[in-house]
Amino acid sequence: MSTTLRRIAACAAGTALAVLGATVPAAHAVAAPAVNLATNPGFEIPALSLADQGSIPGWQCAASEAALDTAVHSGGSALTVTPADDHSNGECVQTLAVRPGASYTYSAWVRGDYVFLGATGTGSDVAPSWVRSTRGGWQRLTTGFTTGATTTSVRLYLHGWYGQGAISADDVELAGPAPDPAWATWNVPTTDKVVFFTVDDGWQRPADAVRFTETNRLPVTAFALPMPAGADPEYFRRITAVPGSSIEAHTVSHRDLTTLSAAEQQAEICDARDAVTRRFGTVPTVLRPPYFAFNADTLQAAANCGLPTVLTATADYSWGQSTSYRGGLQAGDVVIFHFADSLAGDLQRALTDATAAGLTVAGLRDYTS
Repeated sequence: MSTTLRRIAACAAGTALAVLGATVPAAHAVAAPAVNLATNPGFEIPALSLADQGSIPGWQCAASEAALDTAVHSGGSALTVTPADDHSNGECVQTLAVRPGASYTYSAWVRGDYVFLGATGTGSDVAPSWVRSTRGGWQRLTTGFTTGATTTSVRLYLHGWYGQGAISADDVELAGPAPDPAWATWNVPTTDKVVFFTVDDGWQRPADAVRFTETNRLPVTAFALPMPAGADPEYFRRITAVPGSSIEAHTVSHRDLTTLSAAEQQAEICDARDAVTRRFGTVPTVLRPPYFAFNADTLQAAANCGLPTVLTATADYSWGQSTSYRGGLQAGDVVIFHFADSLAGDLQRALTDATAAGLTVAGLRDYTS
């Protein structure tokens, strides 16, 4: 059995338990407890391996304006943002999933002149909280909101003001109920005679694989890492140009998520989502955990980042393999490939097997969104 399939087998029991746990009704309805949903709230997570230079894990800031500082409110580091010029307010943002119709409190400890904190996309107007000056010390800013009936994500922001100098922030909190954990699966439950082709990583980008998808009108789902995707975004646009294709999240650093804290997992997943959104204009909804390794923290972190599905695979056709864990391709199977020199041949072999089984290749987004 291949390493990949050993991973599939190892996670199968956990996947089944996760799915079963989601279907067992509670005896009494209990309100979800308030937790801190913010990604990297204390700015304690170091720069993620393979991330864009100068990026702050969990936050989208201009790299030339944001840095970590040892002058803190608590812990070992805080965020300092210095607007580059009179045309910038030094804004830093992050996007998080929320529950519709729920109440949230957003707060942070800040320092500086003209510091603003607020949220958008909540379903109603939310006035920012701000301070003219903290007079050199730390001051807590707080605002709150109730999400709309159809609101599933919000955008948190904090920033200074034009031409007013550096500001600092620490101990950010978005307090409120967390979304339900993501659903973990290795196939797509369907009676349709379809299979799904997924391709991981992106370090090698063979041109013949693009030609193969174009010629055969083959929808593929790319789980591309941000670094290779950023190095050659046009390649990934072309290989996912067939309708039904998409680019989804595969973390930033390709680390085994089960070796990381819940906070680190959320930074890895949310930052991968943001990289895809920024470069390709689409928001991922599926996470492929590296090495198929995930745990309960992964499922909650994925949900907090707005990815409701954590997907492994039932068959491996990477690097010349033709291995199916279920003894042959079946309806709903997810096939994993890797961006490698062998990709075109791997796709051809899997397509031949799928066709022989009476299956066609469908777009993953069409069945998971």
